[in-house]
Amino acid sequence: MIDLSQHFTRPDWVRRTNAMGDSVLGARRLVPLDVDALVAQAQDATGLDDFGDLDGDWCTRLHGLVAAIEETARLHTVGRLMTRQELLRCLISRLLLTKRLRERPVIAEERIEAPIVIAGPARSGTSILHELLWLDPEARSPLAYESLYPVPPEALRGDRHREVAECEQELWSDVQPEFATIHELAAHLPMECIALRQPSFAGFHWSMVAEIPGFAPDFPAAMAYHRAALQSLQHGAPQKTWVLKTPVYLMMLDLLFATYPDAAVVVTHRDPVKTLPSGFSTLATVRWLRSDHVQLEGTDGTGAGLLLLGLLQREQAGELPGPVHHIRFADLMSEPAGAIEELYDQLGRPFTPAYADRIRDYLANKPKGKFGAHRYTPEDWDMETTRIRELMKPYMDYYEVPEER
Repeated sequence: MIDLSQHFTRPDWVRRTNAMGDSVLGARRLVPLDVDALVAQAQDATGLDDFGDLDGDWCTRLHGLVAAIEETARLHTVGRLMTRQELLRCLISRLLLTKRLRERPVIAEERIEAPIVIAGPARSGTSILHELLWLDPEARSPLAYESLYPVPPEALRGDRHREVAECEQELWSDVQPEFATIHELAAHLPMECIALRQPSFAGFHWSMVAEIPGFAPDFPAAMAYHRAALQSLQHGAPQKTWVLKTPVYLMMLDLLFATYPDAAVVVTHRDPVKTLPSGFSTLATVRWLRSDHVQLEGTDGTGAGLLLLGLLQREQAGELPGPVHHIRFADLMSEPAGAIEELYDQLGRPFTPAYADRIRDYLANKPKGKFGAHRYTPEDWDMETTRIRELMKPYMDYYEVPEER
């Protein structure tokens, strides 16, 4: 078993807060996760009682999720507080979105037209590509504060909406400072789609933040909620191309195209010797935010690699459910504007000099390693460079992915 205490040191405020749970002989006594109480509190906070059914039986999923958390996640005090806040915020968000959809049935007619969907593996440049595509004046992405509350409560309208979103976005790096070296979360930045799907209690977010093998994501339900939330955000706004992103889309390409038939999928490619251990390190860090008992010995970290090999096999066999385009991390890093111009040529979208300037200006103000370096090797996470090279050689050869030293 990998001992994460050898990788990370708890900030004093986190260590002391967690000890408050120990002082009452269990964090669950201090921060309960009772579904009925959470539902009642969400209804009391909003004065609403209709949670909607556009994604099926959300209540059964919520009960199953909380039961799985209590059974295996072993959350500490801060972890339970973070999770309780997310659950309650998701319930409130459901109530508010349902109210808007009931009041404006025309929202259901909104068409999410030809979205650009980034579906590369974790740690392969998906986040920076997401941000750079968002800079296109003719595109938009769900921003973090919009993803948390697609329909904000009256008390959070205007600037307060963004300010309050910081409690979830920037708190992660407060709980574990090393997280900032891995991924920047900020209320004003584009957010990957697992956040928008949280209130379905069906998406991958919950399996990412906690060790809950007894909970199975329901991807169709999660996508049904995702589409409704996007439709609500789009309604009444200028028509632009959505740029969406999450590595989880690699797991559900067929469902993605069934939901958005004219989507253009973009897969980022990077040396798996970098992406696989980095993704493993990221998962460990995210779970360490909420628990002192992170057990990753049940996997060797090659899951994302197997997904890429599956993508390769389907592409070679001509069995992909829709158009998939490709961009290499090395090209994106060496000449960002040029790499995106080539991608736009594949997508049939105009690429203007003004957009190229926006890309260069943005990167000049966001240098690589802004929050420090995310340092790791495969061996740090009980992985073998030689084995990764052997396993992923067909992938690297086919997509001409350069090795990184």
